[in-house]
Amino acid sequence: MPDFQAWTTRILKRTETALESLLPTATIAPERLHAAMRYAVLGGGKRVRPLLVHAAGEVCSAPPENLDTAACAVELIHAYSLVHDDMPCMDDDVLRRGKPTVHVQYDEATALLAGDALQTLAFRALSRAGLLADPAAQVAMVHDLAQAAGSRGMAGGQAIDLASVGRQLDRSELEFMHIHKTGALIRCAVVLGARCGSALAAADIEHLDRFGKLVGLLFQVVDDILDAEGDTATLGKTAGKDAAHDKPTYVSLLGLARSRAYAGELLDQALGEIEPLPASQRLAELARFIVHRHF
Repeated sequence: MPDFQAWTTRILKRTETALESLLPTATIAPERLHAAMRYAVLGGGKRVRPLLVHAAGEVCSAPPENLDTAACAVELIHAYSLVHDDMPCMDDDVLRRGKPTVHVQYDEATALLAGDALQTLAFRALSRAGLLADPAAQVAMVHDLAQAAGSRGMAGGQAIDLASVGRQLDRSELEFMHIHKTGALIRCAVVLGARCGSALAAADIEHLDRFGKLVGLLFQVVDDILDAEGDTATLGKTAGKDAAHDKPTYVSLLGLARSRAYAGELLDQALGEIEPLPASQRLAELARFIVHRHF
């Protein structure tokens, strides 16, 4: 089996190629909108969600082509959310992935439309006829992604986040927010990958779902630590913006030391969930990567 670095390099290349092919070219009308969509998606980001799709797909021996489509769908939803989150009516940020945000590079109206179009493109990809041999399984994937992206998932979590500015949330409130805002799409990436191949036992799906939930929280805890400790050049986005905007974070609630300890606890729990599963090495490596990506 290739080492983790070689595997991630291969999956990242596959994902970039698949996204490049799926996105409309900037020569097709409306050219400016299509250029903004490509600007928002291509050539940047850690692609953690596509990596999770492919890693989960190894558990069920999924065909790589199916995983490419699922990975693109979840990454397009993630990219659209970043475009909208960066806009002045939301987090009002000017830097993303080391370059100007979409509304700065283009304009607010184009950014809004680009996000809308990326969201619909994700569902177009996932609903393609014949993606899976079992139509019911494919419909379940569309349902999973819609649930993760909507008011009961990512969008709802962002609404809670905006409503929490200036408030000190307790731990259960903070986790509820992040299970939705960040965790829902990460959790969905794992489940989508697991649906792309041979049918798994219900117990195995539950292990993967709990793993995804724990990794989603883990990702946010680490993100809060990096926001507090990192610099803008390293992060590729504005460092310290959560504190500047008086947003509740794990660091503001627990402090750095306890946040680090909590990340370790979540990692151990996540690894425990997938220990009984075959071919789960990549999922375990990804969970460790999320913890140690900068600290």
